[in-house]
Amino acid sequence: MNWKLILWLSMFGLAMGLATVFVIPSRIEPLFWLVIFIVCAYLIAKQTGKPFLHGLFLGFANCVWITSAHILLFDQYIANHAQEAQMMIAMPFSPRLMLAIVGPFIGVFSGVAIGLLALLASKLVKPAGYAGTST
Repeated sequence: MNWKLILWLSMFGLAMGLATVFVIPSRIEPLFWLVIFIVCAYLIAKQTGKPFLHGLFLGFANCVWITSAHILLFDQYIANHAQEAQMMIAMPFSPRLMLAIVGPFIGVFSGVAIGLLALLASKLVKPAGYAGTST
């Protein structure tokens, strides 16, 4: 496993965790994630031999960053996300606890998505250092 690559790519998760608190509204957040997932999948496919596992672990790492940012900066997050605030009112737990519970599930889901994209990308691109055979 290339943990350094996972850590570096998870900086997208840290950036998005902060950006979704202060700048990016929920309605356009999926577009940002789509671009990030595609870029990460490509970079994973180019640099590793286990693209699915790297994508899965990247999803977990992103989950830690995003969930932490949303919990630590909860007041600012809720102030900029009225729809999420409305959904949290009906929850039986405190909103922070709900974020902590839901975050890992989203991490698994996004990790599987990144892993599958990376697996697909690995079929389309050659890893770095690949010395193809000449015919």
